[in-house]
Amino acid sequence: MAIVTSTEMFKKAYDGGYAIGAFNVNNMEIIQGITEAAMEERAPLILQVSKGARSYAKHVYLMNLIKAAVEDAEQSAGFDLPICVHLDHGDSYELCKSCIDGGFTSVMIDKSGESFEENVRITKEVVDYAHAHGVVVEAELGTLAGVEDEVNVSAEDSSYTRPEDVQEFVERTGCDSLAIAIGTSHGAYKFTAAQCTRNEKGELVPPPLRFDILEEVSKRLPGFPIVLHGSSSVPQEFVKKINSFGGKMPDAVGIPESQLRDAAKMSVCKINIDSDLRLAMTASIREHFAEHPDHFDPRQYLKPARIAIKDMVKHKLVNVLGCNGKA
Repeated sequence: MAIVTSTEMFKKAYDGGYAIGAFNVNNMEIIQGITEAAMEERAPLILQVSKGARSYAKHVYLMNLIKAAVEDAEQSAGFDLPICVHLDHGDSYELCKSCIDGGFTSVMIDKSGESFEENVRITKEVVDYAHAHGVVVEAELGTLAGVEDEVNVSAEDSSYTRPEDVQEFVERTGCDSLAIAIGTSHGAYKFTAAQCTRNEKGELVPPPLRFDILEEVSKRLPGFPIVLHGSSSVPQEFVKKINSFGGKMPDAVGIPESQLRDAAKMSVCKINIDSDLRLAMTASIREHFAEHPDHFDPRQYLKPARIAIKDMVKHKLVNVLGCNGKA
C-alpha cells in the first residue's frame, strides 16, 4: 500500500520547485476522478478530508475508498501511487487524535483564530501525539477569509501571517508544515467585487497575493514546507456553465493560476484545491440534465462529472502545480 506521510513528498517538492496538490474528497466519484488523473500524470497526491466530509461520508467509507484507489493504481497503472491521507482544518485535539487512530497519515490542527500562545499550546499537544504514531502535522498562522466547511470568516476578521512569528511557532510546536495567509481565501467567492478591479472585458480581477510575505517567511524558515489554503482558481468556464444552466453564481472569482504557479516555484510545497472540484462536478451535472432531462440513473450523470473532475485535476497537476512525473 502506498499510503504515506507527506514528508518525502514535500522534500522533493521544495527542492524541485513544484507543489503537491491537496484535493478535498467527499465521495467515490471525486476520489476516482482525482486518483485517475494522478495515475495518468504520475503525480504524488494528497487527499484531504474535512470535518464536514468525514461526518457526511463517514471515516470508514472514505478510508476504504482511498485504499481502493491505491490498489487500483497498483493494478491498473503498474506502479505505487504515493497518496497522503490528510485531515483538513481539524479544529480540536480530539478530532485529530481520532483521525490519527483511524489511519490518516497527516492531520492539520487549525487554531489560527486563537491567540498565539493558545495556538502553540494546542498544536504542540497534537504534534506530540501524532509524532508518537508516525503521523505528520500541519499548523496555521494567519486567518483566511471565506467559507470553509460552513464556517464563515469575514474579510474584516481575516489576517495576514506575521513573518516575525513563524520561526518561534515552528520551533515551539514541532509542526511539520505551516499554512500561511498571503491573500488566498476559502470558497468560490474569494473576494467581493469591491476588492477587485475589472479588466477590459469587464471581468473581475482579484488583488494580487502578498509574495513579499511568502518571501520573508521563506527566509525565516529555509527549507521548511509552506502550505497555501483557499487556492482554487474558480475556472470561469465552470461558473458560466453553471449560470447558463440555471445556477446563480454572480461574481465568483478565484486565485489566478499564474500566481499559484509562481508560489510553487518559490517555497510552497502544498496547494489546496477545494472549490474547483465542486464547480467541475456541479457544472457537469447541470449540463447533463439540461441535455438529458429524461435521465434519472445516477450513473448517467455521475460518470461525466467524474470525467470533468479528472480533466480539471490533470490540468492543475501539469499547469499549476508542476508535479506531473514526480511520483
